Amino acid sequence: MTELLAPAGSIDCAYAAINSGADAIYLGSRVFSARASAENFDEEGLSSLLRYAKLLGVKVYLAMNTLVKDAELPEFIDTMIKAWNLGVDAVILQDVFLGKYISTVYPQICLHLSTQAGVCNQAGAYFAKENGFSRVILARETPLDEIEKITKIIETEVFVQGALCTCFSGQCYFSSFVGGNSGNRGRCKQPCRKQYALDREGYEEKSYAISPADLCVGADIEKLLAAGVTSFKIEGRMRRAEYVAAATSYYRALLDEHEETSLSALKRTYNRGNYTKGLAFGQDKNFLSRNVQGHLGEKVGTIKVENKKYVVDSAFKAAQGDAFKILRKGKEVGGAYFLEKTRKGFILSSSSRLCAGDSVFVTTDTTLNEKLLAKKRTRRLSLALDFSVGQPATVAGDDVQCRTEFVLQEAKTKPLTEEEIKSCFLKTDGLPLEIEFARITLQGDVFLRKADLNEFRRNFYARLLESVQFNRDLTVLPIKIELRKEKNISVKGIIARDFADVDKIDVGVYKADDYENVLPTAFLEGAFEKYLYVPAFCTSNDLVKIVEIVRKYSLNGVYAENFGALFMAKKEGFRCFAGTGFNVTNSISANCLSTEPQISHFVLSKELSEKELSTLQAKKAMVLVGGDLKLMDLCYCPFEKTCARCDKRYVYTMTDEQSRQFPIHRYQLNGRCRFEVYNAARLIQTPLEGFGALADYTVTYDILSSLRCWDDEEKQKKLQKNYTYGHAKNGVL
Repeated sequence: MTELLAPAGSIDCAYAAINSGADAIYLGSRVFSARASAENFDEEGLSSLLRYAKLLGVKVYLAMNTLVKDAELPEFIDTMIKAWNLGVDAVILQDVFLGKYISTVYPQICLHLSTQAGVCNQAGAYFAKENGFSRVILARETPLDEIEKITKIIETEVFVQGALCTCFSGQCYFSSFVGGNSGNRGRCKQPCRKQYALDREGYEEKSYAISPADLCVGADIEKLLAAGVTSFKIEGRMRRAEYVAAATSYYRALLDEHEETSLSALKRTYNRGNYTKGLAFGQDKNFLSRNVQGHLGEKVGTIKVENKKYVVDSAFKAAQGDAFKILRKGKEVGGAYFLEKTRKGFILSSSSRLCAGDSVFVTTDTTLNEKLLAKKRTRRLSLALDFSVGQPATVAGDDVQCRTEFVLQEAKTKPLTEEEIKSCFLKTDGLPLEIEFARITLQGDVFLRKADLNEFRRNFYARLLESVQFNRDLTVLPIKIELRKEKNISVKGIIARDFADVDKIDVGVYKADDYENVLPTAFLEGAFEKYLYVPAFCTSNDLVKIVEIVRKYSLNGVYAENFGALFMAKKEGFRCFAGTGFNVTNSISANCLSTEPQISHFVLSKELSEKELSTLQAKKAMVLVGGDLKLMDLCYCPFEKTCARCDKRYVYTMTDEQSRQFPIHRYQLNGRCRFEVYNAARLIQTPLEGFGALADYTVTYDILSSLRCWDDEEKQKKLQKNYTYGHAKNGVL
């Protein structure tokens, strides 16, 4: 089975996706959606759409892929059960342990694991499968060879079109700590799309330094097909219906092997950065859209200035309502609108001062948009109708039958005609049907009032609609998870690249600059538990390397930022310290980790307030209380892979438009560079009573001074100067 999966951020987008050839659509409810700003669907809207989609054989997946806090669990379960009973085909979740609970209590529900869970290797795929998921939506960073391995384990869904997150899936806290709105809660403010300067030669000028171009796999979808991918996903629940129609039509043509698969319509409806093939095929030269942010459109000509008018000679047939973006030497300088036609093209109006030679890109093509949204998809339905005097009228089609409650009488004057029957049943009451007539039988001179004929038709189509609905009646059951409240006050741990002069800690997590380096003596000889840091993004070969290091140095185990590393640890017999990347926000997940024998410690989500944390006190639970606050994991090179002239520093600085400086840590694993972005302000907080405490000192050089004021908030303020309490006081939306 091959599935083309399209976004439905609104009812208009849903219809656009279906009418353009989607096999399935995905959408969000009004709550618990990772696209909280999309229109999304209430119960009534979802029910209506489901009937329409099912009639055309289109599947509907409900995205409930946000982090769920303890107080929200009852509403979350209730919302999910209602949607399942209405007929959704699957529910998309981010939290693996919440999924495990749901698959145990409600085994009927089909679960797909969100890309936010960060499955990018075989270990993650096995873990998802053993916890009740039938499909994984792979992290966008997953390499093609890893995709091929995963498809042999579990059904896979892969993004082929749309916006790319700059951060590794599910690990972004930039919006959360800089803007107070959590991307993990569906409210990302996209600070990654703003301008930044990097402190490396050639990158000092502010640009959209970490803003990826839009993904467009295009013809390389054949490689994903060959790898065994089941579902090809178009991103875009925040985009307009014409974009959904264009993207769905484009990939429908590719999958159906149509010859004409032009990118033109797609570019005109949404195009950030002239597209990248994405990281599945390796970072290409178009991966970052450093000069242009937002919709670029398609180039249709250049500006000529004639009699103080902006003239464009072009084959493009511009019309009233069309909009344009103007670029000069590759950078945006303004916008423009259609003013009037000329013999060779058109004239533009712009509030910006344009120059001869400026490039003109169409961003709104009203004629194209109307064409895209005019598509209609129908289901062919063959009807057999019988009208005989002395018998009820009957109609049958697609195993659905309907008959009148009365017998037909003989006409005294004007009998019913075949043309009247056809005319009546060709009216499909708004249903997407293409009617053909297998048989119309008229025996005798039948009398039937027009009103009764219309009622007969309406009853049949209503019954046909009912036939595609599910009869599900799952009942919401009380949540029976009881988290054992156990204090964990004695554990003090740090994450660091250097352990010189470090003492009086219980747990040390070594974060390497290069995993080929010899581990430092101060770390190996320290009187504490020893763990090797495992980043969220790891290929299967990366995990092999991690295992080699842990065994070589006889470490206690691994500090994991991803579920896949937990599966690896269990397989290898290592202890596992579950890091902040597990995003533990509720008692169901906390209970799973506190009772898992392989887990030595786990850190609760860094997006919870002290009040929210207090409800999750459990054996092995720790809280991040200080140091460097990681905001993002980058699986690409922000310096565009200019390796030959790289200065190969391990710490860089990214400066925003408010002159805030964000440290960037570069590290290497299996010879490949990755990057971590840290907050401009350092986290300060004294240890929370009843929990173990963890501090991250990845980019801190004076670790000893930080440790000396571990329990003193005022001293921490004086030491750090630029600091934040994170979400300890107020939590996050």
